[in-house]
Amino acid sequence: MPANNISILDYLTGFSYYYPLFMAYLWMVGATFYYWRFERLKKGQKIGPPPLTEYPLVCIIVPCHDEGPQVSETVECLLTCEYPNFEILLVNDGSADKTRQVLETLASRDAKVRVIHFAHNQGKAVALTTAALMTSAEYLACIDADALLDPYAVNWMMGQMLISPRVAAVTGNPRVRNRSSLLGRVQLGEYSSIVGLIKRAQRTYGRIFTVSGVVACFRKAALHDVGYWSPDMLTEDIDVSWKLQLQHWDIRFEPNALCWILTPETMGGLWKQRLRWAMGGVQVLMKHFRIEHIFRWKSRRMWPVLIEYLISVTWAYAMLAVALFWLVGLFIELPQAYRVPSLLSGWSGIMLGTTCLLQIAVSLALDSRYDNGPFRHFFWMIWYPLAYWMLNMAATVTAAPCAISRRLNKRARWTSPDRGIRP
Repeated sequence: MPANNISILDYLTGFSYYYPLFMAYLWMVGATFYYWRFERLKKGQKIGPPPLTEYPLVCIIVPCHDEGPQVSETVECLLTCEYPNFEILLVNDGSADKTRQVLETLASRDAKVRVIHFAHNQGKAVALTTAALMTSAEYLACIDADALLDPYAVNWMMGQMLISPRVAAVTGNPRVRNRSSLLGRVQLGEYSSIVGLIKRAQRTYGRIFTVSGVVACFRKAALHDVGYWSPDMLTEDIDVSWKLQLQHWDIRFEPNALCWILTPETMGGLWKQRLRWAMGGVQVLMKHFRIEHIFRWKSRRMWPVLIEYLISVTWAYAMLAVALFWLVGLFIELPQAYRVPSLLSGWSGIMLGTTCLLQIAVSLALDSRYDNGPFRHFFWMIWYPLAYWMLNMAATVTAAPCAISRRLNKRARWTSPDRGIRP
């Protein structure tokens, strides 16, 4: 028994409860600073995309796999883009549905649209890399085939790109558009209170864990420098973000680059998505957790991102241990030092509930300029930060052994995900 009668379980319980609290306040402070420094409108400043000194060609890449039902809507939206110099490159990655015919029809209607067909499913990373090599454009806007891009999103992302030649990528601001179900509404809270806050906070201390795979703009020279996207990574967006930043390229967050996305509205679809994300994160950590990569002094600006991720993985297993002690205690009389009366009670419950409420309020205030709808769903969203941590814990503890046992250099192919309840 440790000194002062404090057991190991007490340390695990304290860490499990208070680490999410600490991170929530860290994200809120960091995001608020980011807003004050970069987003706040100055006196006399008007809302609108920045005027650019030049408009270089941008290739909008849309990788597709069994996207027949929704890709037409995506491309029609892309054709309303207000950026004056762009082309659209659609990649049919071995689709088994009518995607090929749909893409050919779209290409025949507008000269800005081109199509690449793969005979077999090669994976999103290969689709993106092939498209990057098939265009003369130096800038690549990569969009998922179920996303609706705001007409001015490319203007905003290119505004960041042209600031400095060291900017390798700009990640946009995904917004949930399917809000008819409870699961859709609470995920709206995630993209505001979790994703938005994290990216703002991480940008404040210099490095971002990952670009948003659904909407991001890349400089092709930077991608060429790091070997483009890795075909064996389950989450090619996390991997390319780490590769770029470890080579001292910069990644920016542009909250004005809006992209309206579909999210899973079944628990099975949500679980598959989060498990893949978690496995991808573990894969990237295993790949770069070596002296010649992350532990070089030149890579020190990535250390806060690494430390945050390692602690979050540790927290997941600590929370699992606490939950197991609580569950066993329901059936077996445990010694007093190893009893967990409740997973959420007393002062801890009050603090977590208050923090969830505050986190949602701060995030909605920061995002109110970009999305007028979320306040209507505030009631459904206030507990999502707590649900996010529980989902993160379950996905992480499941993903780690799965990622470790996954065969090295195995091609990461994809299937069409759950995109919610469609009318």
